Amino acid sequence: MPDRPQGYRVPARMFHWGIALAVLLMIPAGLTMTREGLSRPLQDTLFIFHKNLGVLLFPFILARLAYRLTHPPPPLPDSMPDWQKRIARLSHVLLYTLLILMPLSGFTRVRAGGFPIELLDWLGFGPWIGKSETLAKMAQGLHYAGAMCLIALLTLHVAATLHHALIRKDSVWPGMWPPRG
Repeated sequence: MPDRPQGYRVPARMFHWGIALAVLLMIPAGLTMTREGLSRPLQDTLFIFHKNLGVLLFPFILARLAYRLTHPPPPLPDSMPDWQKRIARLSHVLLYTLLILMPLSGFTRVRAGGFPIELLDWLGFGPWIGKSETLAKMAQGLHYAGAMCLIALLTLHVAATLHHALIRKDSVWPGMWPPRG
């Protein structure tokens, strides 16, 4: 009997890889846009990209979470030690928590700072949050700390994936590989 008879369903894989791609685009944009000495046009472009991709990504993150809650993932391989299974579950809870925290804290930082979110403004959504430097600074700190935690957790996630793919050679990696055909 195989270690894991089935992988994730196609919608789960599509959510995973779509959100992964968006997050992997947002991280360098977010880290670069706040650097000193960046040209104003490039900085503005990166801010607009980062904010608006966050707006687009948030509903997909919520949909992915709803899908995960209604469609449990396949079991982890029996050969996997219990401590690794516990860490895998905890890391996924933390990933989902951070994926929700990041757009909420980013939204709060931008709106409380009195800045536009072009896509939401174009769609006619109001600011929802009044201007507040205190709230903006708090949200900015939370967003930065969340970003650092997310980068660390994603690094762990990729390292664990490589461990399963290259060392254990079990069914975890093929179980989440993007769907074909």
